[in-house]
Amino acid sequence: MAARKHSRQRDSILQFLMTRKDHPTADIIYMNVRQRNPSISLGTVYRNLTLLAENGEIKRLNMGDGVDHFDADTSPHYHLFCEKCGGVVDLKMEDIDSVIEKAAAHFDGHVAGHVTYFYGTCSRCMESGDF
Repeated sequence: MAARKHSRQRDSILQFLMTRKDHPTADIIYMNVRQRNPSISLGTVYRNLTLLAENGEIKRLNMGDGVDHFDADTSPHYHLFCEKCGGVVDLKMEDIDSVIEKAAAHFDGHVAGHVTYFYGTCSRCMESGDF
């Protein structure tokens, strides 16, 4: 793979994302990064998020709500999508990699991995009685 050019814009996107635990969308990232770099375009943010995700520097999460969410924590972990507020939170739990073994037992081939998302109501929505 050819070395990519250094980009201050890409660095600012990654630095911003590393400060967040709420799995922001590209639009939220754009609005925040633009405060420090007013010349950055939404297209630049999307292109750099795609590049960072393809290179494994961030995770792109498709939670089924029509927009991608982004996570700078690339360690193996699970997410819960709140069906009320649309928030995405990390779940602190043991891995469920045994699912791969079970899937492999029912598949004539090689199962390389899995993506699991949980859906429910976050604690903030529960506390507000909005569920």
